[in-house]
Amino acid sequence: MARSHKAPGLPDSTATILVSFAAVVLFYFPAESLRLYDALKLFIESFLAWPPHGGPLSVVAMSTAVPTGSVRPTMSTSPTPQDLKEANERLSREVAAHEATLRELEAVRRDLELRVKERTKELSLVKARFETALRGAKVHVFSQDRDLRYTWAYAPHGVETGDDMVGLTDEELLPEVDRESVIALKHSVLETGKPATCEVSYPLPKGRALVSLHIDPTYGADGAVDGIMCAAIDISRTRSLETEQRRLAEELGAALQRYDTALRGAKVIVFTHDKDMRYTSISNDFLGRSTDDIVGRSDREILPASNLTAIAALKQSAFELGEAKDGEFHLKSGATDLWFDLHVEPLRDLIGQIVGLTGAAVDITDRKEGEAHLRMLMRELTHRSKNLLAVIQAMARQTARHAGTIESFLDQFGARLQALAMSHDLLVQESWHGASLGELVRSQLGHHLDDGRTQISIEGPSVLLKPEAAQGLGLALHELATNALKYGALSTPEGKVSIAWQRMKASDGHGIELVWKESRGPKVKEPAQRGFGSLVIERHLARSLDSEVVLTFEPDGVRCRIVIPITQFLASR
Repeated sequence: MARSHKAPGLPDSTATILVSFAAVVLFYFPAESLRLYDALKLFIESFLAWPPHGGPLSVVAMSTAVPTGSVRPTMSTSPTPQDLKEANERLSREVAAHEATLRELEAVRRDLELRVKERTKELSLVKARFETALRGAKVHVFSQDRDLRYTWAYAPHGVETGDDMVGLTDEELLPEVDRESVIALKHSVLETGKPATCEVSYPLPKGRALVSLHIDPTYGADGAVDGIMCAAIDISRTRSLETEQRRLAEELGAALQRYDTALRGAKVIVFTHDKDMRYTSISNDFLGRSTDDIVGRSDREILPASNLTAIAALKQSAFELGEAKDGEFHLKSGATDLWFDLHVEPLRDLIGQIVGLTGAAVDITDRKEGEAHLRMLMRELTHRSKNLLAVIQAMARQTARHAGTIESFLDQFGARLQALAMSHDLLVQESWHGASLGELVRSQLGHHLDDGRTQISIEGPSVLLKPEAAQGLGLALHELATNALKYGALSTPEGKVSIAWQRMKASDGHGIELVWKESRGPKVKEPAQRGFGSLVIERHLARSLDSEVVLTFEPDGVRCRIVIPITQFLASR
């Protein structure tokens, strides 16, 4: 028969057992107290709602088994006092380790704070240096978004200047003349992501200035171009200096050109040497070598051996003593003799140390040749003066011998001196190099040609006589003209005088044959004795010209044939 039960409260024994069990579990497992408390509470409530079969003891057994099921392994190994001591020591060590870790972490924190402080100071210093550099270089830095609106700007002249640009666009800042090209370039950077550079006029605190604008793209988090960063460098003064530099370079180039022209015209060679006496520069070609071939070489490789010792000694003396030196040197270049006036002096650097030589070699060959020619002329003048005095003395003696009176002597002697002077005038005009045969004939017959008469004909090629031949032939022509005027063809209006000369054939010696021929004058007969004129023509002329002279007195008029050898002529100039 089935038994029926009421639902009274737990018996005291059962409650005592449950409380004791819970106390034990909570004592040994304080970390599990909350979970165990919830489990016991749920079990008791279930027990009251549903009494299981087996009675209160079974319930106690179940209640003991349920909460202890999860803790049975732990309860079976409950710590001993030794375990608790070891656990306590282990916990102490762990606490000490944690405290040490905390101390290390605190030291690390303090070190990090110190480093952050130092880095912040360094960053501030770098920022200050960067801004100083930007101010010194007059560099403006600014950024713009994709709409080309200024989002940030740094101006070397102050923050306010940069802030004034923020929010504005290029339409409001750039001049109209540059605006479109700069905006197009910035859009190109935004589209392509490639940097670009241009020059543009930008507004600055002291007015507009020409700047070099460098444009770089900026990127957003997605890697797309979201704007541009620009650096504007004020190049106004740079361009001004470049313009001034070009002007000065042009002036320097013109001055150097004038300098080179002056050196070439003055035959001056300017050069420099290094310490090893090698040419470092030279203005003109020298001794057949070009300037490029001379630079880097020494005098030993350029100058003739006969002049090397003296020139090298002069230069070495100037280098060692630090004093300017001068000298004249005769150089032989091939078949040409050259003279140079050499001036050298030490070349110093900025601190005054001697680093080489600088000098000038002036070509004085023309001067030396002029001096030699002048000496030759002086010797020649002395010789000619002696010869002239001898001629004059002979003229005076012979004129006095044949002159009947003093008046006659003076007239004849003066005329002969005048003839000699005319020959000398022609020689002086040609610097005593020689005289034209045609001009010599015309000078001796000049007073007969100027009176309007056409009794005289002169014909012949252009040839130059040597000075000695010109003097002798001049006197002979004077005597022939004087005789023709007194006794011959020029003494009557119908008379004719022909003076003609021509070159002789090679077989006849290449000389000149000159013929004086009178016609239509008074009848002529051979004189009983020879006068001074005949002596001058036949003897003096033949001797001075080493030529053949034939003077004949034909009935129709005097005829004089003079053969002048080629040795008495100069080459035509």
